[in-house]
Amino acid sequence: MKAETFLEDDYRPAEDEPFMNDRQTEYFRRKLLAWKEEILSDSRDTIEGMKDSTRNIPDIADRASEETDRALELRTRDRQRKLVAKIDSALRRIDEGEYGYCEVTGEPISLKRLDARPIATMSLEAQERHERREKVHRDD
Repeated sequence: MKAETFLEDDYRPAEDEPFMNDRQTEYFRRKLLAWKEEILSDSRDTIEGMKDSTRNIPDIADRASEETDRALELRTRDRQRKLVAKIDSALRRIDEGEYGYCEVTGEPISLKRLDARPIATMSLEAQERHERREKVHRDD
């Protein structure tokens, strides 16, 4: 079992330290776990809110508005469910020592990109190439 890595509360990964050292991986692990917990908590709140708000609304316009709000909330929760799967995948990559490296080029993903999008699997350049190819094929 790996010893827990100590991190100061104000720690931020820096370019001048070894890439994906123990402190950086622990920083991203904690960031991902906190993000996941926030999403799961929001989901629990949504489920409870939907249980509480189930009621018969006589006005058809009000009922339609509430149904639209519910559908939007459920779509949001579905996107977040997919996001949780990506967070779990990133946590697996941390455990396997593959986190932070581009799945296309094998090069390190910039710390700024990982801090902004901790589930990133490609460097910015590889992502841009991927999106350009996707756009070209979508236009066909």
